Amino acid sequence: MSKLYVLDACAIIALIKGEDGDEVVWNTLCQASMGSATVFMHEINLLEVYYGFYRECGKEYAKHKVAEASIFFTTIKGLSGEVFAEAGRLKSLYRISLADSVALAEAFVSGGTLLTADHHEFDLIEQKEKIKFCWIR
Repeated sequence: MSKLYVLDACAIIALIKGEDGDEVVWNTLCQASMGSATVFMHEINLLEVYYGFYRECGKEYAKHKVAEASIFFTTIKGLSGEVFAEAGRLKSLYRISLADSVALAEAFVSGGTLLTADHHEFDLIEQKEKIKFCWIR
């Protein structure tokens, strides 16, 4: 059985920008390409990547980078009932963004590991919830 990972926006941003932790993300995507891991990213989190690059570099750059990165993982579209309920619960309990609540809920519901660098948002949640994290830095 392969390991399951859910990507947070910061993981893909680190990969695209060559930031610290990009090698952890790249190694995970390589595992997926060899069949020893499965990697997902919710479209809400991919939207975070898109609008960040759009704001910094413009529409065409953002479109290109998101398309380029998306070939390495499966994009989850829409919200299942379980993810919807779990994201709502997490959003109501913690001061996190809607996108963060969706990434966390996807990891929890799927039993996957959230690949992220967002300690300031998730350290408390890691202590209180049964969600697995892989810190890229």
